Amino acid sequence: MTVPLHRGLRHLALRVTNLARSRAFYEQLLSMKVVWEPDAENVYFSSGTDNLALHQIAQGELAAYQRPTAQLLDHVGVILDSPQDVDRMFQAVEPVIARLGGAIAKPPKQHRDGSYSFYFSDPDGNVIQALYEPKISKLKWEVTGDR
Repeated sequence: MTVPLHRGLRHLALRVTNLARSRAFYEQLLSMKVVWEPDAENVYFSSGTDNLALHQIAQGELAAYQRPTAQLLDHVGVILDSPQDVDRMFQAVEPVIARLGGAIAKPPKQHRDGSYSFYFSDPDGNVIQALYEPKISKLKWEVTGDR
């Protein structure tokens, strides 16, 4: 298959231990907007070209939930337009992230392939990379309104 039959990876669903805390984190740090909130246990966000779902771990499961010592998913990423945008985001995130339950995992760094990024974690320890990647960052995404 030479041409993908899809439009790209644009949806991520995460189970969370505290939906209100995670909601505040994604709304305030990543400026995600709620597109659907079907009930008190689920919320769906978008930044325009993507979809992030947060699902509250059920109370029955939550009591027995043990945070993994390691995660299989290494990280998810958000694309930025320039290295300067990475630095601006880092400067905006660093002073407020602890208050929102997250943490800086790695400060901004230039990578061998020409990319530039920093890493931070959400309240449940999911790692997010804020990334300038020369080839991907140059692409302009068209927001079509399709959902």
